[in-house]
Amino acid sequence: MPGFIARWILNTLALFLISWLVPGIHGDSIVALAIAAAVLGLLNAIVKPILFWLTLPLTILTLGLFLIVLNAIMLGLTAYLVPGFAIDGFWPAAIGGLLLGILSLFINRVGREES
Repeated sequence: MPGFIARWILNTLALFLISWLVPGIHGDSIVALAIAAAVLGLLNAIVKPILFWLTLPLTILTLGLFLIVLNAIMLGLTAYLVPGFAIDGFWPAAIGGLLLGILSLFINRVGREES
């Protein structure tokens, strides 16, 4: 359980950093970003694997670059579901998804080391 909480806090900080760096991604408060991080985690656990399998041929065809689009879709869906977290369009979502994917590599490593 402590690893889960640490990853959630780190994902919240990652969303805060991305909303600060990427124009077009807005978080009204740290609470909205924490809720967005939790919703994004649930969507990544439930919806993303389904979308991954449905789009696997396209992912193979683009040599994995379509995963950036899947990350953008997950961020856009999160922005749709969470009040106080907004994304202005596809390109901010794609850049945010790319940055979040890179940061998640490090966050998941920290979560595994603690648990």
